[in-house]
Amino acid sequence: MIAKAETRYLRMSPMKARQVIALVKNKPVAMALAILRIVNKKPASLLNKILESAVNNAKNKGFEVNQLYISNMIALNGPMWKRFRAGSFGRAQPILKHTTHVKVELDLMPESVNNQVQKKKISKTKKTVAK
Repeated sequence: MIAKAETRYLRMSPMKARQVIALVKNKPVAMALAILRIVNKKPASLLNKILESAVNNAKNKGFEVNQLYISNMIALNGPMWKRFRAGSFGRAQPILKHTTHVKVELDLMPESVNNQVQKKKISKTKKTVAK
């Protein structure tokens, strides 16, 4: 683990956050940031901020963005806000508002993955030059 960032008590459901996390986990940081900008879900913007914080922590240690990938990103259940609403026959119906704790860990990209990413970039540039 090169760098990490953690946010607690985010006002969103952990299940919804996990849907977006599944899109970016184990991906290079640059690709993950691009995915989070495109995804049209509430957790995407919040996860983008957390990921940028982890990237800045890595930059402070002297690492570059293109060297890093998301090694671990998890959304844990936080405490629930308990609210009540009027129900039938004078009863109270509970409303549970979920909160989430999110942890992001960045690590250096393995050489095999890094070589594959570079090969894809080279092959794309060759195709555009050939046309």
